[in-house]
Amino acid sequence: MELRQLRYLVAIADEGNLGRAAELLYVSQPALSYALKNLESEFGVRLFDRHAGGVTETAAGRDVVAEARRTLSQAGRVTAAAERHRRGETGVLRVGFEASGAGELTTRARAEFARRHPGVRVEPKRFDWGQEVSALRDGRVDVAFVWLPADVTGLHAEIVHTEPRIVGLPSGHPLAGRDGISVLEVNDEPLMWTERAPRIWVDWWAVNPRPDGSSPRWGPTNDNVEEMLEQVAEGTAICFAPTSMAQYYARPDLSWVPLTDVEPLRVALAWVDGADNPLVRGFAHVVRELASGEPTPAVPTHWVPRRTL
Repeated sequence: MELRQLRYLVAIADEGNLGRAAELLYVSQPALSYALKNLESEFGVRLFDRHAGGVTETAAGRDVVAEARRTLSQAGRVTAAAERHRRGETGVLRVGFEASGAGELTTRARAEFARRHPGVRVEPKRFDWGQEVSALRDGRVDVAFVWLPADVTGLHAEIVHTEPRIVGLPSGHPLAGRDGISVLEVNDEPLMWTERAPRIWVDWWAVNPRPDGSSPRWGPTNDNVEEMLEQVAEGTAICFAPTSMAQYYARPDLSWVPLTDVEPLRVALAWVDGADNPLVRGFAHVVRELASGEPTPAVPTHWVPRRTL
């Protein structure tokens, strides 16, 4: 068994579709299907049930994939330890985020942590829609700013940031330039969405159902923020986003207008349960301090406070 095969299993489980998993892994779908069949034959159990919409983990598959995630996470730490010594550094902290992350808090926290820990290299890792959690579970990052809602099972997650939501419109749109609009005022507008994120995440961002019980008018899909904004700018659809996106993704062909009647985005700082090493604890301490606006006592390495989501 190779780590490559375990990555295949995790990708298939995350995507629920062999075609999408193959694209993510940069392999052909027949090759991925063949690799899966070989693993099932080697294990002697069926890991996924095939159906018209894709694949679903069996009971055995859920257990095997969970162990695969843990193995990949540990392998990532082994590689990081070797890389740390190769570079002659005292540590590497990989911080995941999505799009604008937690706004300015994301950048400020990385910079302040690096200032306090000059021997540690802080690596920012950007992910597309809803992929920060997967990156934590398979060991690609040590800690991440996670856009909620998300499945944080097996993770420590504490809310560190909230911000209002806005609607992105092409600059010539009739609603562009308003001080604020209700989500009901855009009920007839096609709304950008993605198939790359869990459905609960998509529905929350789309405000589905709307306050009047109606459903959004679904527009085209996209795989990342750049694709989304390009289609909004050309007038194909509108999008919903956190307020910080207006600053981080400012364009002359886009207009950002506050949504007045939807709940704000919540961002959690998260890491895998049991993986709160000194670097993760130190980064969490910095984030809490910056988020509160007040200095906080150093967090002992054996204890981390928790907040209920």
